[in-house]
Amino acid sequence: MAESRGLLFALLLSLVAAGTLPSSSLATRAFYVFGDSLVDNGNNNYLATTARADQPPYGIDTPSHRATGRFSNAKNVPDIVSEYLGAEPTLPYLSPQLDGEKLLVGANFASAGIGILNDTGFQFVNIIRINKQLHYFEQYQGRLSSLIGAERTKKLVNEALVLITLGGNDFVNNYYLVPYSARSREFSLPDYIRYLISEYKKILMRLYDLGCRQVLVTGVGPLGCVPAILATRSRTGACDPEMQRVPDLYNPQLVQLTSELNSQCGDDVFVAVNAYKMHMDFISDPAAYGFVTSKVACCGQGPHNGLGLCTVLSNLCPNRDIYAFWDAYHPTEKANRIIVGQFMTGSNEYMNPMNLSTILAMDART
Repeated sequence: MAESRGLLFALLLSLVAAGTLPSSSLATRAFYVFGDSLVDNGNNNYLATTARADQPPYGIDTPSHRATGRFSNAKNVPDIVSEYLGAEPTLPYLSPQLDGEKLLVGANFASAGIGILNDTGFQFVNIIRINKQLHYFEQYQGRLSSLIGAERTKKLVNEALVLITLGGNDFVNNYYLVPYSARSREFSLPDYIRYLISEYKKILMRLYDLGCRQVLVTGVGPLGCVPAILATRSRTGACDPEMQRVPDLYNPQLVQLTSELNSQCGDDVFVAVNAYKMHMDFISDPAAYGFVTSKVACCGQGPHNGLGLCTVLSNLCPNRDIYAFWDAYHPTEKANRIIVGQFMTGSNEYMNPMNLSTILAMDART
């Protein structure tokens, strides 16, 4: 059976190379993912790091009930985006299964613990920092080119959807990691944010130089409202005002950056994703979205289940669908579905300058 599938794929590739079969016959649209634990599909499983989600109860609601390396009870945001694209989930770039026809689906380069800056997440040691993720993307294109040729590879990458989720760790696991951290002594918060934005600009332009033309760029979520921060910085259960300064200052500058880059590129390449508002909708009114709480994590321990890691020894809620947060930092699959719903149909307040449904509809007409 495997041999016959291999022969069929070889035939398809020969037809593509001959120009008698369109490349769309092989893949509707490739999808590439870069970033941190919010979008990591399991790359860190292959690394010697503590930033992993490869043990129970992670993955408890997957068909196999096994941990996959996603920081979720089941599916994360990239998985659900893939559903909307009508594609199978992207494989982690480090997975041995990412080979042959699987390369045409795309790849997930994300790695839990990383940030915009190279010194972010230093305590996790072996993680794939963003520059290495971009290096792997170059390497991927080389592998793909040897499979379908340079011209087809360029077309596939140009037409692909890209998601990049960075920034949260630069605050949680860097600036605010410890009192009087090195970065907080070096920069005031506004100056630190300006520095981050200047560094992020280089990353986004590198994606453009590598051929990406449809890039969703997520802003920072409501850091002051996640269970980990409520457990350590809030006495009343209210969102921490200091951490909430971060999205207030950072996100408008990120939107401005994407707008400036689009003007520079002469096209709407970069879409600013308002992750803050997407989360705050269900955090501020959980009942409206079917949640019993947005303050307590399903899996964890201590106040708000927000201390330490989610492990087999942690408290575990019996029904993940009524919790907004799976662990101290990451949403449940149900919350992720609400977020991706806004990716698809959200107004300009959520997706600027356009939502994903508009992007897909425009592409369908061309």
